[in-house]
Amino acid sequence: MAPQYQIRADYDARTIVVYQAYPPVIADAALRAGRFVTPFSFHRMTWIKPSFSWLMHRSNWARKAGQERILAVRMTRQGWEEALSRAVLTTADPKAVAQAAVHVQWDPERSPRGAALNHYSIQVGLGRQVIRTFTDDWIVSLTGLTGLTAQVRKAAALTQTGHAGRAQRLFPQERAYPLPPRLHGVVPGGG
Repeated sequence: MAPQYQIRADYDARTIVVYQAYPPVIADAALRAGRFVTPFSFHRMTWIKPSFSWLMHRSNWARKAGQERILAVRMTRQGWEEALSRAVLTTADPKAVAQAAVHVQWDPERSPRGAALNHYSIQVGLGRQVIRTFTDDWIVSLTGLTGLTAQVRKAAALTQTGHAGRAQRLFPQERAYPLPPRLHGVVPGGG
């Protein structure tokens, strides 16, 4: 049984993968450039999620309007941990949340069929103060286009036809992220 609060992600020694869903116009421009460019907004918070299952639930398997394209954003672990070190829980004092460069919230993790599980998944909101650092310094690569979105749609079809186990095999392998001790207090429950 998974701990109630634990960061689970696809990561290696240097990078971590986070997911985002966008309309085609934003995703296509980003993939062509190899980084986020206009029409991506550098003036509003952008949310990154290391849980593939949670983003599938949130985007209705890439079918929700404005979230038809799934991007896997490989970013540096140094950047991920820097973001977490600047984070404030969205349930904290409203003044602290309003002033924070980075927001963190924990939402119920989801099964392939969308049912809420008894453990939580982290979502990290990057505010205007750190978006340029995220896009220009922390991102290593973007993956999407037809491959990832096609994989998402295949997994959705398998799930809907009663083959959730086969769908699960299409998901990225996520495991507990080794949060450095200096961040255990910054991300309550995340250690």
